[in-house]
Formats: sequence, C-alpha cells, structure tokens
Amino acid sequence: MGKRARLDDFQVPFQNGDQARKAFSLADFDPGAKPFSAGSKLADRERLASYAVKLDEMQERLHAQRRERVLLVLQGMDTSGKDGTIRAVFHEVDPLGLRIATFRVPTPDEAAHDFLWRVHRQAPAAGELTIFNRSHYEDVLVPRIRGEVDADELARRYAHIRHFETLLADSGTAILKCFLHISKDQQRERLQARIDDETKHWKFDLADLEAREHWDAYQSAYAEALAATSTERAPWYVVPADSKSHRNVMVAALLLRVFESLNLEYPPAKASLQGITIK
Repeated sequence: MGKRARLDDFQVPFQNGDQARKAFSLADFDPGAKPFSAGSKLADRERLASYAVKLDEMQERLHAQRRERVLLVLQGMDTSGKDGTIRAVFHEVDPLGLRIATFRVPTPDEAAHDFLWRVHRQAPAAGELTIFNRSHYEDVLVPRIRGEVDADELARRYAHIRHFETLLADSGTAILKCFLHISKDQQRERLQARIDDETKHWKFDLADLEAREHWDAYQSAYAEALAATSTERAPWYVVPADSKSHRNVMVAALLLRVFESLNLEYPPAKASLQGITIK
C-alpha cells in the first residue's frame, strides 16, 4: 500500500539559490491526481459541504475578533478554475467579512506606479478574508513571457514580492498561495466547451489561445516564480486541478488548516449585557 498523501507533499519547497530553484519543476506534479478526493464527485461535494460550514464559522470568528487577516492567492493557467473554486469553496461563507480582488491588465494610473502599488491597496484589513483572483504574480509571469523584463529585473521583483509578503505577515496576515495545476489536454477541453456553448462565449477570450501557444514557457515561468517566492510565512501549494471536485476539496482543506492555526475565538462576553431582558 502506498504512502497516504499529505497536504505538505504539495507544498513548494523553500529554496535558496538559482540552482535549487531550477531543480523545482511542475512536471513532478500530476494535474490529474486526486490524492484528497473522497472517492467520487458526490462524495467530494459532501466533504466540501462539511468544510464549507467549518470555514464559515472560522471566518465569523476572524471577523468578530477584527485582529488577524487571511489572504488566499489563486493563480493558474486559463480555465484552471479560479472562479469555480471561489464559487464552490465559499458558498457558505458570510460575505460580510469576505472580499475578492481581481487583477487585470493595469490601468494607466496603475501602470504609472510600482507594480505592487495596486496590490497593496487590496490587502486584507483586520478581520477580513481576502481572495486574490490572479494577483501580483501576473507582474512576473506575463512580462517574462513577453520579454518585457530581463533576468535581473525578474530577480528584483521576486525579492520585492518576498519582502511585501513578509510585511503582510508581520502585520498579522496569514497567507496561503495555491497554484491550480491543470494539464494542457484538460485546458483544451474546457476552452472547447466555452466555444461549443453559446451561453459561455462571454467567458472566452482569444487571448487565451495566444497564451496557450506559449504553454511550455508559462509552465517554466510559473515554476520559477513559485520556487523563488515560496517561503515559510507565504507558502505555495500545487493543487492538482484537472478534477474540479478534488481541486475544491484540497483548497478548502488547506484554507481550513490555516484558519485552525490561528486559534480563533469569539470576543469575550460583555459583562454589561448580563441579566438584560429585552421587552
């Protein structure tokens, strides 16, 4: 019987030096694997439902305390399921303390500032769970593929990201970064499904096909970025995402573990309210 998978088996190692980072490869992770599946889509949905209830309770405690912050970063190739993960994992979570930030092509105003300016403004406030649907990592991926930055600038940006995430962690932010890892074949099927279904045409962008032509380059760019920025306080996890139900379960399990590590409790009861009866 093989060794049972652990969440930490999918954590990107904390590595130092160019040679160590080059040793990390996404090819070592099977996007079709389902190590945390409950055995079927139905069983996965049932497990996710139980996780969702727990996440709602944990997020309520986080919001009530208004002390810690939680940041979930979702990255991945087009169709890897960032939107779907958010819909599935957080369907039970009270939106009062939940916020989603999406980072698209920088506006002229954003482009006039440093690349982290627009991102820092979206960092979670005390008591808030914030999800980055794409993130500051777009600014080390896309420019690299397009040849807009050289190796020295990339190294500087990786360093800036590590320092930025350390600042957030020092300020009470628990950070979880998930790379939703899909195969090229699975992406083809999902893109084709958007073309074949007229109600999904709005989700299709010809730019997705352009990015697909650079699949290997993106895989290499992601691997380098993950290896260069996975740290003890802001770790990256590779989430096999060909199976949507498995993807959702694994992200929920990872996030639940983050919440549990915070030892969140409701604020102390108010003595001034003892004995009060509402008439």
